[in-house]
Amino acid sequence: MARKDALIRLHSRLVKRRDALRKALSGDLESLSEYASTFEVGDTADAAVDTANDEISTQLAEIESRELEQIENALRRIEQGMYGSCEHCGGKIAEARLNALPYTSTCIECQRESEKFGSSSGLRGYSSAPRWDKLDDKRSDDSERDTPINLSDFEMDLSETGR
Repeated sequence: MARKDALIRLHSRLVKRRDALRKALSGDLESLSEYASTFEVGDTADAAVDTANDEISTQLAEIESRELEQIENALRRIEQGMYGSCEHCGGKIAEARLNALPYTSTCIECQRESEKFGSSSGLRGYSSAPRWDKLDDKRSDDSERDTPINLSDFEMDLSETGR
């Protein structure tokens, strides 16, 4: 019975957060479109501030939309009876983790491994993220890798024309 009560409580939290995010996102999008329609820029400083504010608003909306997607996924998992089990290893997600992050879909071990390998897939042993150390065409020995780089070796053009 305690599990069912916890599930109902978490479901309620998820629905409240989902509704709040939907409301915030619709308000953000409306305010951005209203602002774009009344576009009047004073000087270059005003334009720079407006651009920075737009970028921050866009980034916040992106973060909120990702969280909304995760919440909707968690609600689907509740309906399917799969909530509380890790999407990657199938193990049980700790109740403390679900209380802290109710829309999580991975156990702490899979999440740690995913972050360790830089993988968004979270699959054990596999990484979809690019391996930057494998980009060069030739393999170099360790002595070449530790060679210090001197920035004065690079030619830079600091003139306004860029020529």
